[in-house]
Amino acid sequence: MKFNNVGFIGLGLIGGSIARKMKENNPDVHIIATAGHQTTIDDAFELGLIENDKLLPLTAFNACDVIFLCAPVNNNIEYLKELKDIIKPDCIITDVGSTKTQIHKTVTELGMEDNFIGGHPMTGSEKTGILNSDKQLLENAYYIITPTSKTTDANLNDFRAFVLSLGSIALVLDYKEHDHATAAISHLPHMIAYSLVNLVESIDSEKETMKTIAAGGFRDVTRIAASSPVMWENICQSNKEQLLSLMDQYEANFHKLRDIVEQGDSKTLMDYFQDSKNYRDSLTLPGAKIRKDFHEVFVDLADEAGGIAVIASLLAFKGISIKNIGIMNNREFEDGVLRIEFYDEKALENAIEVLSERNYTIYRR
Repeated sequence: MKFNNVGFIGLGLIGGSIARKMKENNPDVHIIATAGHQTTIDDAFELGLIENDKLLPLTAFNACDVIFLCAPVNNNIEYLKELKDIIKPDCIITDVGSTKTQIHKTVTELGMEDNFIGGHPMTGSEKTGILNSDKQLLENAYYIITPTSKTTDANLNDFRAFVLSLGSIALVLDYKEHDHATAAISHLPHMIAYSLVNLVESIDSEKETMKTIAAGGFRDVTRIAASSPVMWENICQSNKEQLLSLMDQYEANFHKLRDIVEQGDSKTLMDYFQDSKNYRDSLTLPGAKIRKDFHEVFVDLADEAGGIAVIASLLAFKGISIKNIGIMNNREFEDGVLRIEFYDEKALENAIEVLSERNYTIYRR
């Protein structure tokens, strides 16, 4: 499996970030792209990422070793149908979509299992577009690989090596297992956030009292409802079966909690909350505890020896104590690869000042 001639169909945040890192790793790689808008091609060409300065027809991708499908899932499926009779026999097509069942089923129907390896880089943010792409966006993020039943060991190993070259953590999963897991830990939480926001909007007073005092827990729980409506419409359509099943399970669990609250049994209620807290605590960085307010920042950091030590030394030199520090491996809808937590607001503000002076890119919730 070669990566000499590479094509991108769609070149936004994720595709652009992959292209940037590929160019850094191999300046001689030949990359062409097409997109929904000429401005995307203009920007990518000016950045030196691609060879073409005009939108291309799909026939132009006939010599590609690898083609990345970086459009919405439904669009990618249509591109697959057109590419089937265009690509060369050993070309590998991959995608970056967050759902896999629909595209894998289409690949099987088209008889393209030899030419397809699914991919899902678990990174991103509410920001979109090629100009927001970053070569560090994929570093230390999980990159899930979903091979087909006909993917050869050689191609799978080569693709895994490519993922590692991006600085990502490669994780190989069956596409059905992938969709079930992501529906639970990503898609369902978004549905809950959207529905909670709509509920509060519908019951708020004319004075917008709820909107005025909304803070803390409400903002934390509903932050992801600010994500792209277009993207989430696509996700709901493409992972409908798994999502509906989990929404039913969530509804049943929520009714169970309602019954416990109605019964007023303090011990049962405490046990329910404690079980939830124990599991949630296990998801945090080692030693971190769930608190009402997190004094934290997220920092972009190149994956190189001593990077974390430099930041820790800069802060220690200024007498700023760190409560917790760690790499964000699942970076979907999170900014920055390094999470740093502080004991109080003053330490947080001082740290932001110190790191900003050293030109670190900092994100704060």
